[in-house]
Amino acid sequence: MLKLLRSLLDTYTLLLFAMILLASLWPAEGQGEVIMTWITRLAIALLFFLHGARLSRQAILGGLMHWRLHLLVFAFTFIGFPLLGLIFWPVYEPLLGETLALGVLYLCVLPGTVQSAIAFTALARGNLAAAVCNASASSLIGILVTPLLVWLLLDLDTSSARFSFLDTLAGISLQLLLPFISGHLLRPWIGSWIEKNRSWLGRVDQTSILLVVYTAFSASVVAGLWQTVALERLLWLTLFCSLLLALVLGLTTWLARRLGFNREDEITIVFCASKKSMATGVPLAQLLFSASLLGPMLLPLMIFHQIQLVVCARLAQVYRSRAETDESGG
Repeated sequence: MLKLLRSLLDTYTLLLFAMILLASLWPAEGQGEVIMTWITRLAIALLFFLHGARLSRQAILGGLMHWRLHLLVFAFTFIGFPLLGLIFWPVYEPLLGETLALGVLYLCVLPGTVQSAIAFTALARGNLAAAVCNASASSLIGILVTPLLVWLLLDLDTSSARFSFLDTLAGISLQLLLPFISGHLLRPWIGSWIEKNRSWLGRVDQTSILLVVYTAFSASVVAGLWQTVALERLLWLTLFCSLLLALVLGLTTWLARRLGFNREDEITIVFCASKKSMATGVPLAQLLFSASLLGPMLLPLMIFHQIQLVVCARLAQVYRSRAETDESGG
């Protein structure tokens, strides 16, 4: 039992829970939120810069052309996830009420995240090039597909939605792709230095995730994460989001192995297909739903987002430990 507790509660896991506690007690708001947001963005940009410098041109082209992986992730994100929401509707709708249940369906039709999916893939030693291509494309595809799925499944009028495809493309390009490309272009000059210092530079992955957890959780707490609904329904919602994530992680892992993907590709599939994006979900919700519905519709996403960060950070650490053990021949 003690060995199991030590494996579950390592230093990094404790730090993750410390970020949640810190955000709950002292969330970043006002000027503090602005500062933390910029610090997080800079950390993520540095992360992508370093990974761009590490990856060879062949690896990047291989990530772009890995169509089987991309097809599986997109199919699960925009078909498999919504089907799970529909299948389990009779279970969670009586427990949550219709409005929160619709919020769960909205969660299921959203695209995957960009930052955390790629950061977790990097931390876990997965196929980073494929993750960069897939997560970026998922966010952009979701701008078109998610309103359509909302219209089909939630029976809402999305004709007034004017979510900016170009703004999202510009945001992804500036924050993620530009540092990644810059690092790759500088690879001939800094690549060898980065490889020599890989051990301590690897802490950038972990630090950036801790910052993302604190900043994202702070925003949720300030938005009323703990005050929006009755405690009983909040507990049921948290339980269902946890079970949904566990089911998705299990299914994506099983599918990746069943279809013959190697471990690096499996890691990318698991982390890209299991994520749901608040960066896309919140502004889309502001366009798709009335002000009275906005809070309950976003609460499942807010809770799921925090759970996925903590669980996937721990899972990435497990994958990383396995990779390091294999490299050392242990």
